[in-house]
Amino acid sequence: MDSKIETLPEQKKTEPQSLHLRILHDVESKIVSGAWAPGFRIPFETEMAKDYGCSRMTVNKALTQLTRAGLLERSRKSGTFVKAPQSLSAALEITNIRDEVEKAGKTYSYRLLSDNPNASRPDFLSCLGASAFCDIRKVKCLHFADGVPFCFEERIISRNAVPEVDAASFEQEAPGAWLFKTVPWNSAEHQISACAATGEAAEFLDIACGTACLMVERITQNSKGYVTWARLSYPGEQHRLFAKFTPTG
Repeated sequence: MDSKIETLPEQKKTEPQSLHLRILHDVESKIVSGAWAPGFRIPFETEMAKDYGCSRMTVNKALTQLTRAGLLERSRKSGTFVKAPQSLSAALEITNIRDEVEKAGKTYSYRLLSDNPNASRPDFLSCLGASAFCDIRKVKCLHFADGVPFCFEERIISRNAVPEVDAASFEQEAPGAWLFKTVPWNSAEHQISACAATGEAAEFLDIACGTACLMVERITQNSKGYVTWARLSYPGEQHRLFAKFTPTG
């Protein structure tokens, strides 16, 4: 009799925890397997509590943990939905935008917006010197993820450093992808900033002016000089950057 009294509190303590983990793992597996696709509204907490034979608080605990992990998004009015995965971009690497989209589990597509093979150098690049980007090709294009605008790319390519660009076509392949596999480079400079979308960026990304955007500006060089300047604009809520570091010294 005494042993039963001693073990009963421990059972009450561990059983809700096991059930909470079971709910968490069940929901997580349905999301990861694709059974519950991005945008799917999962059952209400009261329904899940009835199915699992537990309190609503136990269900809420599991769903809250999955929300913090970025798998779910919750709305008091609409319910709980499977969150679309955010794309990741390495802050200290030059990445292919197509790879960013496909790693997020989405279908990539691309559209060339404009292509000027004899453009004049923008004033803001004059700080690089008279010889930098004096003979350029200027391209604007749009990258999509599942048919939704993902990144607005503005790019300038030096015809002095990259004479091969004269024969390149960007109708089907983005200039960044072409450069990545065709032209060697030996140094790059990144500037990463948050900004409010305006003008063409807002128009082509199909977002309201003033919407938060992540902007990456990049200049690369090789032995012949400056290769390319690019400005990549992403809707802020759909994109995040990461970097991995190791101790120095």
